[in-house]
Amino acid sequence: MQGQSLPLRVATLLTGLLECLSFAGVLFGWASLVFVFKTEHYFEELCEPNARLMGNATGLDDCKAQDERFSLIFTLASFMNNFMTFPTGYIFDRFKTTVARLIAIFLYTSATLTIAFISADSAVLLFLAMPMLTVGGILFLITNLQIGNLFGKHRSTIITMYNGAFDSSSAVFLIIKLLYEQGISLRASFIFISVCSAWHVGRTFLLMPRGHIPYPLPPNYSYGLCSEDGPREEEKKTAESPNLELSEEFLSPKEEISRPGQQQQEARSFWSYAFSRRFAWHLVWLSVIQLWHYLFIGTLNSLLSNLASGDRVLVSTYTNAFAITQFFGVLCAPWNGLLMDRLKYKYQEEARRTGSSASAAALRSTVPSLVLTSVLCLGFALCASIPVLTLQYATFTLQVINRSFLYGGNAAFLTLAFPSEHFGKLFGLVMALSAVVSLLQFPIFTLIKGPLQNDPFYLTCQRCYRGRLISIHSF
Repeated sequence: MQGQSLPLRVATLLTGLLECLSFAGVLFGWASLVFVFKTEHYFEELCEPNARLMGNATGLDDCKAQDERFSLIFTLASFMNNFMTFPTGYIFDRFKTTVARLIAIFLYTSATLTIAFISADSAVLLFLAMPMLTVGGILFLITNLQIGNLFGKHRSTIITMYNGAFDSSSAVFLIIKLLYEQGISLRASFIFISVCSAWHVGRTFLLMPRGHIPYPLPPNYSYGLCSEDGPREEEKKTAESPNLELSEEFLSPKEEISRPGQQQQEARSFWSYAFSRRFAWHLVWLSVIQLWHYLFIGTLNSLLSNLASGDRVLVSTYTNAFAITQFFGVLCAPWNGLLMDRLKYKYQEEARRTGSSASAAALRSTVPSLVLTSVLCLGFALCASIPVLTLQYATFTLQVINRSFLYGGNAAFLTLAFPSEHFGKLFGLVMALSAVVSLLQFPIFTLIKGPLQNDPFYLTCQRCYRGRLISIHSF
């Protein structure tokens, strides 16, 4: 890394981290925003007449239809968050960074302006605004993940950190909620977020490449406003050796020597990996755990209202506590990556001494991470299912750790279990298919509110126990 480009790369890194932390994953602070929407009487016409007379705080049991409407909005938005990873990834690959980011800015700004100017009478527009906000945010994340390529051996750490920042950005809606309680209107907050689009545009042209940041990074690589065709030329150079990263990651010296001949013999298509048993089990594992997370976030306001017997002060306090814990996702995420890096190094050293496969040794390093993630989900689900309000502090803590481990472990597993040339497509496919499964959260929410009478214990325990077994059987 040349000294003259270091300030530019550090500026790109820090501003990208700020962008992910402040904008990319705000959807997952939904519980804080729902609190404000209910205060503004959104969808209150769906409540029973006696509930409206008593006030939303004391008549929540009679406002099941209102809770279902908010749950449906979150279901649709969270579905788009995952499902659109596949097409947005294609847009990023096909049209490069600048075009992808301009689309993200348009969607994000349109969404924030829509939220700013709607009212209780036009609350149905949330069905349009929240998915647009989500898709814009995921495009911000995708275009920023390539920044890790600028820092060589620290690449994995930076990518993990960006994913953690994506999780932590849910705290933004907590800030909006706190400002609302201090007299700052919802409209003013979202207009300010809309104005920040000027900052996104400036960063797109000054601190981001027009194309893609290649990996490994070629010498004399340049990008930004002052570069001309550097990124495109360098991408052509690195395209000649697309699997260099794979050999550097987990091939022993003997394997690297024999690799060219082996690759021709062992080449497999993308669909052969997509229909493999390993991919299928991993998809089920991710979908099961992710479904529980989405169900929990989407129904948190209703859950807290029931546990607090409709006390708005208590609901507000616990909603704030949940949003604050989400902020620490950026600190939790790198620990999973560090765990896998240490284990991968250990197992690869053993493989070199014994002459066994280094790629299999690297894959073994993901097992403790997957099992630990499943156990964390089990503990998280058990705590959430016990109707004790103070226990929810433990639930919030386990939730943010589990969620940070879930997505980092997912990306790491796909990187180590499948060839690097298929990573982008497999990552987009697993996220898109898991999004389809996440649509089950709305019928499950309806089941819990109806026949199960707000008792999700059976469903949550069975779901996460099954996820734990799936993670073990993947190997």
